[in-house]
Amino acid sequence: MSHSNGLPEDKFAELLKQVIEFRDREITPYVIEWEKTRTFPVEAIRSAHELGLLGMEISPELGGLGMSFGQKLKVLDLLSEVSMPYAFSLVNSHNVAARLARHGTEDQKNRFLADLLSGNKLGSSALTEPGAGSDFSSIATQAVRESDGWRLNGEKAWITNAASSTVIVAYAQTEPGARARGIASFLIDGTQEGFERVAPYDLIGSHAIGAGGFRLNNYFVSDADLLAPAGEGFSAALATINEARTYVASMCCAMVEASLRSSVDYASKRESFGKPIIEHQGLSWQLARVANQLEAARALTTKAIMVLENGDSEAAILPAAHAKKFATEFVEPALTACAQAMGANGLKEEFLLGHRLTAARVANYVDGSTEIMTDRIAKSLRNTYT
Repeated sequence: MSHSNGLPEDKFAELLKQVIEFRDREITPYVIEWEKTRTFPVEAIRSAHELGLLGMEISPELGGLGMSFGQKLKVLDLLSEVSMPYAFSLVNSHNVAARLARHGTEDQKNRFLADLLSGNKLGSSALTEPGAGSDFSSIATQAVRESDGWRLNGEKAWITNAASSTVIVAYAQTEPGARARGIASFLIDGTQEGFERVAPYDLIGSHAIGAGGFRLNNYFVSDADLLAPAGEGFSAALATINEARTYVASMCCAMVEASLRSSVDYASKRESFGKPIIEHQGLSWQLARVANQLEAARALTTKAIMVLENGDSEAAILPAAHAKKFATEFVEPALTACAQAMGANGLKEEFLLGHRLTAARVANYVDGSTEIMTDRIAKSLRNTYT
């Protein structure tokens, strides 16, 4: 998938300043409250349209900003410093709009794109099911052909934005037993008959992701809402998953970088035994290790970004897996080390370390588990090292 060259540097630098102002006004003051009240912050996500953030990678002709993939990740990083769950929700709705902008029919764009870009409607991509996660080709939701459309039955689970989304790209099996060959994707309207929303899950944190599910009970989809026919649905999903793995890796780096800044600042001001605690080797070496691993995680992520920006999704499979595996394995111990450097103060909610730790847990599961990343790398060994 080829990507735009993006915004000119000066315009993008100005936009990043506005993103920071928006973040510190609309997100930072409310992050802990959202967690305590288990709130999915629909209005805060919707308000991102003020800066065009619901159309980051969409061309200006269609009402978007025309960012490059790498520029989109820089915006997501700034948001993730405060709340990765918020950033993850935002980008998932954005991705549905981008999918329609790139591959939707004129009719589909006319019906859904403006509402997605304005935040009037939120988007979700629905792959996972109660019995099918990483083994995506085993999905059981059935699509049965009718004269002028399809009848869908099944249940989706662990869907980002499921708490409120009404524009949903849902994947279903058109030919039982056909696995990947039979998978098609459809546009689902969450306000129509036959769509039943499941209550959002009671999670340990990261409620701003709005993770939940829905059931399709004899839901009718007209031919006008077929997105990718049987066989193409599976490859369409895989084409975008390397991008998702890369931005999850980048978000993990952003959370660690923000935490490292907090702990270095704290350790430079706090004194013990007559000197700042950062001058004690035990503590400074711990943070030096975090900094070293952060540099490595960033380098792997940058490599994946460069491959994706060249438009080669096949070549991005391995770099994206390396980036996500390394980032998701290092993020939790890194955040814990930053908290440890702050002593008991690291437990205070205001520093957001606890919020980031639950988000780091989430990162290990979304868009392919850490084990799946390891498996991708393992399968590449003979091609790469012989």
